[in-house]
Amino acid sequence: MDAELPGEGPTTTVSVSLHSGTIGAVRGRAGRRGVSAYVEAAVRRQIERDNLDELIAAAEAEHGPLTEAEIEEKRRLLAARRRMDVA
Repeated sequence: MDAELPGEGPTTTVSVSLHSGTIGAVRGRAGRRGVSAYVEAAVRRQIERDNLDELIAAAEAEHGPLTEAEIEEKRRLLAARRRMDVA
């Protein structure tokens, strides 16, 4: 059987420990019944960030790190793209 991707497959109940302030903030945003969906979305975003960090590390190992000028150019392009999406 193929491994399921984040967000796929049946749900499974797990137990996690979180600080009471964190749970309070989640419930304040998601409501008592929306906690699972909120945590699922947060974990999926973290997995995406971890995967991106791994891709960046692999690219830098092969090609060297980006210069500040290259980073600023990419930021400029992303900002321009966001403006186009809003318009």
